[in-house]
Amino acid sequence: MGRFSRNKGKTGERELAHELTRVFGVTARRGVQFQGSPDSPDVVTDIPGIHIECKRTERFRLYEALEQAIADAGTGVPLVLHRQNKKPWVVVIRLDDLPRLAAILSVFQPPPDSVQEDDHATVD
Repeated sequence: MGRFSRNKGKTGERELAHELTRVFGVTARRGVQFQGSPDSPDVVTDIPGIHIECKRTERFRLYEALEQAIADAGTGVPLVLHRQNKKPWVVVIRLDDLPRLAAILSVFQPPPDSVQEDDHATVD
């Protein structure tokens, strides 16, 4: 992986951490810098039981990304969050994992003023 790709990945992880904080009102940060192991999530949050794989790329390989998240997730719910340039973030999750994710997220309600209807970040 070239330096540009690594930098774009790091920038994407920081951007995603910011967006997760905005949407859920939780603390989120890049995972690798704090945990350092290859199976560390790309972004760590206060939400227990999830594993986040961040993909900030124009050529998204859905099943490769999902397989990576599944392999690294352990007992957590594997999530892949992806964004292309000038597009909003999207989440990829296996349908069978969706009920468990819903149960986990039901505990976390964003503060009333943290989510804005028209604020969908599309930073390059």
